[in-house]
Amino acid sequence: MQKKYIGSILVLTFLGVCFAGYLTLTKLITNTCALNETCPYFLGYPACWYGLGLFSIMFVTALLTYLNKTSLSKARLIIGVVSLIGILFAGNFIVPEMKPLFAGSAKYALGLPSCAYGFIFYVIIFGLVLRKPRIETI
Repeated sequence: MQKKYIGSILVLTFLGVCFAGYLTLTKLITNTCALNETCPYFLGYPACWYGLGLFSIMFVTALLTYLNKTSLSKARLIIGVVSLIGILFAGNFIVPEMKPLFAGSAKYALGLPSCAYGFIFYVIIFGLVLRKPRIETI
């Protein structure tokens, strides 16, 4: 059951790495933001770069746990703290990015700004970390 538990977190963090990686690579290669969106910046760098870093930390932690290289309790702590940072970080960008959407002056390729999807992933991952895994009995 613990493999299934950490496996679900592993999949979600991998998807987060893929999404943030796509946004980051698009910015690096084309010098424009993906999905025809505005590109929020933090400390002079695109927010997606930080998202890629946060999702990568969680993915590597989940992978090491899945491969029994680190304990589940340690992984839950690391992933929980990083996902909480991600919630606060992405949440900070959602309000300014959503204002044009509510005003009817912005249309996003995926319906919502990319930071909103990062925020949703961080919330789901944080929720899974808070949920205690069931111990498998034979």
